[in-house]
Amino acid sequence: MNFIWYILIGILAGFVAGKLMHGGGFGVIVNLIVGIIGGVLGGWLFGLIGITAGGIIGSLITSVVGAIFLLWIVGLISKSISR
Repeated sequence: MNFIWYILIGILAGFVAGKLMHGGGFGVIVNLIVGIIGGVLGGWLFGLIGITAGGIIGSLITSVVGAIFLLWIVGLISKSISR
């Protein structure tokens, strides 16, 4: 059952991050991937600064922050490659 929650939170986090960073989502599959990687990245970043988030809302916030950070890094890399 927890696995289903992780997938749903990943999809939602990827969708929210896509809306905040680029003005639109990338589709369900890419949103899922961005959200899951963002959740791992957000958990690592929050761990570095000593913040712990629990529950569904905490996981969603962590995943969204991580996904936004991931999309920001990807944007920087793609801009430097296109120059």
